[in-house]
Amino acid sequence: MSRAEQPSRRTLLTAAIAAAVAGGAVPAMAGTATAVEDRGKAATARPVDNRAWTTYTDWRGGTAHGTRAVAGARPGLVIGTAAGTTDYTDPHTGRTATWEYATWTSPVHRLSVPATEVIASWNAHTPAGTWLQTELQGTYSDGTDTPWYVMGRWAAGDEDIRRTSVDDQSDGRSSIWTDTFAIDEPASGLRLVSYRLRLTLHRRPGSGTTPKVWRVGAMGSDVPDRFTVPASTPGLARELTVPRYSQEIHKGQYPEYDNGGEAWCSPTSSQMIIEYWGGRLSEDQLSWVDPSYADPQICHAARYTYDYQYAGCGNWPFNAAYAATFDGLQGVVTRLGSLTDLETLIAAGIPAITSQSFLKTELTGAGYGTSGHLMTVIGFTADGDVIANDPASPSDEAVRRVYLRREFENIWLRTKRYNASGKVVSGTGGVCYLYFPAHPSPLQRKALAAVGVR
Repeated sequence: MSRAEQPSRRTLLTAAIAAAVAGGAVPAMAGTATAVEDRGKAATARPVDNRAWTTYTDWRGGTAHGTRAVAGARPGLVIGTAAGTTDYTDPHTGRTATWEYATWTSPVHRLSVPATEVIASWNAHTPAGTWLQTELQGTYSDGTDTPWYVMGRWAAGDEDIRRTSVDDQSDGRSSIWTDTFAIDEPASGLRLVSYRLRLTLHRRPGSGTTPKVWRVGAMGSDVPDRFTVPASTPGLARELTVPRYSQEIHKGQYPEYDNGGEAWCSPTSSQMIIEYWGGRLSEDQLSWVDPSYADPQICHAARYTYDYQYAGCGNWPFNAAYAATFDGLQGVVTRLGSLTDLETLIAAGIPAITSQSFLKTELTGAGYGTSGHLMTVIGFTADGDVIANDPASPSDEAVRRVYLRREFENIWLRTKRYNASGKVVSGTGGVCYLYFPAHPSPLQRKALAAVGVR
């Protein structure tokens, strides 16, 4: 399971951590287009807004300074002619280097759900000597604007810069908590009604190399706080065959990455789904890992999702970006509204990574409590209970678990809970990572659209 949440992280987001409304299920047969369509109709207006820029037309929109759109099977954004140079001092190494840069700013997106929170995510290729920065600027419901907030400085590798979130960003009305934009006082009624994103692509001067961004977007959400959610009705019995990996067998390994494996729930979950979709690491990529360690790909995933500011591997967008470094995959961070949404995805063959926190007594069979933990949902039993690959297991063989539907649904979707000391703290409100093919099948597209992702 993950380590205790950082003081600058989601435990401070005790107000309006959004959960999607839990809708009623429509019983349907698994794996059919009809099932996905029916569940899409059942997903009524949800308090989550997803917008992503992915197409050649998208990249030709917005405002470009030195970037250009490229067409092809997977359209993207690259540096054309650099707009200028800038010096960047890496706060985690102290090294200062000069970089060429180019920018692209999205059109303004008006949120269908005026939001208390926004989480950006991106998919990109950053060859050696390149990196990117993602920023967000929004407009409040009172007509004033936020500053430009840095949502992440990211590279697939860790030799040029150290990928990092940026702390201490606030204008007194909203703040950035690692990877999440949040309204400071949601009870005031203030909301974010629109935003635009800015990408800054960097490369070493004169190199001609460029990052390529395939997807950038954000998820905005707003739901009143709640300790419990309505129960959904089981509608699917299916289990996907997903690799099983334990984080616990990596205890003590590479402690420079969040104190070793016992905190690696997020990268372990990510690697399980990456390999489900066929993603594999080469011997050369894994050559840095001690050969005596089992499942070296989990060590690799931890290293390459690690956020040097947060000092952990649980940065949500960094995990989605890592997944998208594998050929043919894309990843997003979103919020789902119920187990019905998860059934919709499973019916189309799409597993999901869920984020939740709970006391030991709140999830039968887990055997632990946690202030924040990621696990992979791979199916549902005939009774509607949740089949999960839980990386907080003592061995790979023990990873597959079955959790009671009602318990799992509540700990995942609630926005408020009581911790072991009886203090009211936040829940994740249905946060979910979705990794899926760059070119989804028609059935997969329908399922993703049914849960608000395109």
